[in-house]
Amino acid sequence: MGKDAIPFEIFASFKRIETGNPIISLQPPLWAAATHAIIVDETVHYIWCKREIDVRWIMMHATAPISDLTDITQDARNPILEPSENGFDNAAVEYPFPFLNPHDGKYYMYYRGKGKTTPEQTGLLVSDGDLGKWQRVQQTPVIPADTDHERHGSTHPSVAVENDTIHIIYTGKATKSFGEGLTMCHATASTDNPASVTKNPANPVFTGSGETWDSQSVRETELFKGPQYYHILYGGFDGEVWRIGHVRTQDFQNFEPNPYNPVFTPSDDPDAFDCDGVLTGQILEIGDAYAMLYAGKKGKEWQTGLATIQ
Repeated sequence: MGKDAIPFEIFASFKRIETGNPIISLQPPLWAAATHAIIVDETVHYIWCKREIDVRWIMMHATAPISDLTDITQDARNPILEPSENGFDNAAVEYPFPFLNPHDGKYYMYYRGKGKTTPEQTGLLVSDGDLGKWQRVQQTPVIPADTDHERHGSTHPSVAVENDTIHIIYTGKATKSFGEGLTMCHATASTDNPASVTKNPANPVFTGSGETWDSQSVRETELFKGPQYYHILYGGFDGEVWRIGHVRTQDFQNFEPNPYNPVFTPSDDPDAFDCDGVLTGQILEIGDAYAMLYAGKKGKEWQTGLATIQ
């Protein structure tokens, strides 16, 4: 579409793949969720997370050819990242968002780290190119939970790089609840120092569209850079069900909601893995096509699904 804005209709056009869902899953009560991906040459690298019975999250790596996103091979080295012994993330590591930094040619991942006695906060990992091998950039969070609207979390990061600026959107968590007091926040970092993050003083920048479906909470916001706008897919909560909505912005101050919201909703099939909720809609651009990774809920468990524009 050249430099034209991506139409709202595109973001409302994703359909579940007919066979193969969930593409990454574990037997309940385990979860396989928080999956994000990055495309390198002809390969999709999935960074996904396993939630164990004791609620400990660990990080995993898998790959697939771009010709078949469901032809997935798990990394024999899994798990690729576990909670630290004594750091801010000594209880769980989850929600990784990998990206290539044009400044130094290295891959970075902001991620959710949870401590045994501390709130969810955002950390940073780096890789020299082997996306199954990551190191912590520092032992402390790069986005600390240090404001009232982040009292229980500065978490679930997503990234878009433009020129020498890294734009980060993340979830501010004011309460312990999974469904209350959750808002979207914005921060930036320079590509020459991804660990030095500056929060937007206007945070939280988005708290919902004003409609019923996302009236209670906004969380797990996913950033996608288009020709004219930053596009954000986010989880909206009405007090009972999580659905995925879409807004676009040029300045992270003014947000234009998609008139087709919510753009992706739980399956009508009561036996489907995503019949009770959907979250984490990351868009992947593959040639002239778009795919969307997402988390689907059935009962208490979340697994990883795939949707495309068919």
